[in-house]
Amino acid sequence: MAEREENPAEPPMEKVSEKIHDHDSSSSSSSDSDNEEPAAQSSVKADIYRLFGRERPVHQVFGGGKPADVFLWRNKKISAGVLGGATAIWVLFELFEYHLLTLVCHTLILALAILFLWANAHTFIKKAPPCIPEVHLPEEPFLQVASAFRIELNHAFAVLRSIASGRDLKSFLMAIAALWVLSVVGSWCNFLTLFYIALVLLHILPVLYEKYEDKIDPLAEKAMIEIKKQYAVFDAKVLSKIPVKAKRV
Repeated sequence: MAEREENPAEPPMEKVSEKIHDHDSSSSSSSDSDNEEPAAQSSVKADIYRLFGRERPVHQVFGGGKPADVFLWRNKKISAGVLGGATAIWVLFELFEYHLLTLVCHTLILALAILFLWANAHTFIKKAPPCIPEVHLPEEPFLQVASAFRIELNHAFAVLRSIASGRDLKSFLMAIAALWVLSVVGSWCNFLTLFYIALVLLHILPVLYEKYEDKIDPLAEKAMIEIKKQYAVFDAKVLSKIPVKAKRV
């Protein structure tokens, strides 16, 4: 009994502090494990191959605005309306062989005739005269479009200048192949048909890719690996033997 009195039990405050310390250590270890899980998931996601090396969703690749909503069928009525209108224009100009200037003139003649007759005959038909709105085109959207077009045009000229300088044989061959394919496609159809085909593909391919990207990306990865192998063989047998002008410093 005396020995027990000489060695009293631990004070309650020390027990509480030990429990708090144990809880903090366990929570810190659990938080470390929680932090490791997102890092592991992000590393796994980084290892997944994405077509064209994209890191953002398809909707953000297209700008994330109304054009992206149209191409990805976020609003089916607007997307169907755009595609239907483009189809009607293509049928009108290609199948019926209508001309743009003729269409514009005939539309203006019809609109002016209806408004003129309505404005002069509203007393006889007992209806209010037509309300013709004043049209004022804002300057800012046209400036934005012109500025964006100027930037892209300057970038295209810079790329063409870099290719024509003779420093990159790979870019030169790719540009020649792309222009040749475009010329062949252009010989099959005119510009309007080519534009219509591109618009239809923009309404079909992105939404299909967004829906089946997990199946398309592995196939694209295999195709890119095979293309790189074939290019390496072509480079070793052909391109490496072609003398290229050294890059100037």
